[in-house]
Amino acid sequence: MRDVRGVCLVRWMVMMSALLAGASTARAQQVANASATSSAAATNANAAAGASSPTPTSAQLPPARVARPPFPNRLNESLPSWLRVRGEFRERIEGFQGAGFVGGRDDAYALSRFRFNATVAPSPMFNVQVQAQDARVADKQIGATGAPFSGAFDLRQAFAEVGTPKTRVAARFGRQELAYGEQRLVGHVSWLNTARTFDAARVTMRGKAAVVDVFSGSVVRILPSEFDKSLNGNTFSGAYVTTGALIPNSSVEPYLFYRTDRNVRNEAGLLASMRQATIGVRWAGTLPKRLDYSHDVAVQQGSVGSDSIGAWAGHFQLRESFPGPKAVKITGEFNLASGDRSATDGSRGTFDQLYPTPHDKYGLTDQVGWKNIKHLRAGLDLTPGKRFAVNANYHTWWLMETNDALYNSPGASIARVAGGAASSFVGQEVDLQISRPLTPQFQLMGGIAHILPGAFLKQATPGASYTFPYLMATYVFLADR
Repeated sequence: MRDVRGVCLVRWMVMMSALLAGASTARAQQVANASATSSAAATNANAAAGASSPTPTSAQLPPARVARPPFPNRLNESLPSWLRVRGEFRERIEGFQGAGFVGGRDDAYALSRFRFNATVAPSPMFNVQVQAQDARVADKQIGATGAPFSGAFDLRQAFAEVGTPKTRVAARFGRQELAYGEQRLVGHVSWLNTARTFDAARVTMRGKAAVVDVFSGSVVRILPSEFDKSLNGNTFSGAYVTTGALIPNSSVEPYLFYRTDRNVRNEAGLLASMRQATIGVRWAGTLPKRLDYSHDVAVQQGSVGSDSIGAWAGHFQLRESFPGPKAVKITGEFNLASGDRSATDGSRGTFDQLYPTPHDKYGLTDQVGWKNIKHLRAGLDLTPGKRFAVNANYHTWWLMETNDALYNSPGASIARVAGGAASSFVGQEVDLQISRPLTPQFQLMGGIAHILPGAFLKQATPGASYTFPYLMATYVFLADR
């Protein structure tokens, strides 16, 4: 792959400067702690030896030094209590080998994202929050370079909020993120450079037995040369209930989402309006023997013009956590999503994953989404050192319907065999990720994933293997973390 240069070098220098400032602060705290420990040890030794010199009192001892964030992260200390700001800069270098499962289609590029948040809270019961964002891509040669890779400086969030997380009723109005459950159907997909928001109204009602969230809005479209906008025929509404009163040691979360859109092509190729309801339930909790689980089942009904919609999906996960300092966890997971048996029968059977945060849910490469798929995952998480996390996974996939396509994590079709594939076996993936926060303000993360194509991909594409590596640094400034 080609080296990424230019703008990336400058930004990495800025982040490394911030890192050195944070490291200096951390080192100063270590020295202060060591000094305090040595002083205490010397005092104890003198007392044990019956030394004649008086033991210093607490008033005579020098005050303990408290660790402070580096200078760029202390602006809020100088601001009035009703105003808080936060900045974030993220740089990710990523690439791929074998795009489209075609040998030789390789690329490497840099993704930069800047965010600035400001919160004005004149009272505990009312606040206004805004978030500006600028996202850029550099040196990308293959594929699109617009959203979600880049989006010019724009207003990503701007909302007013009434109430607090403890009041019986709270409301939020304006441009905001929506996220529910594990974000398999509704999420902000922050992994993307531009991420996702909605222009929406949201009301949360809290009772003793349950929390009910209702919302209505429209997804925001990232536009290259004008202010980002919503609507254009799209609406998205729903209700999400969370209760821990039904099953011991668990959370049961029934939900209903209703989506409308226009200019959607039906199976005859004509543009039509879509109306679709998604009804489901997520339940998650703990079991004996250090086990925990998470399940999610959803069904969809509706229409696209004269075509009917009938689809479903399921997610089933079981995890065991082992005692000990390594925090070892082993996960087994099975995911299903329906596909379309025929493209000409006037019935749409492919599950619509709505507006998820799909990254790394069905493979780190993001070449597989929750549509027309059967997916098995075996995962291992551990912490081999202090603040050092390792995650490894094995994935294998099959198509649910061989007459339908393989869809990637954003939901786009990437491979199909006209007339139906001879095999449903898509392939396998192994991936590894490592993360470590170097300071409370600076975090490094990296990973690599490799797909071994199965019989379906070898029939539908040239069948080359696919590799995806990345290295990401996130630096928070102005605020302490």
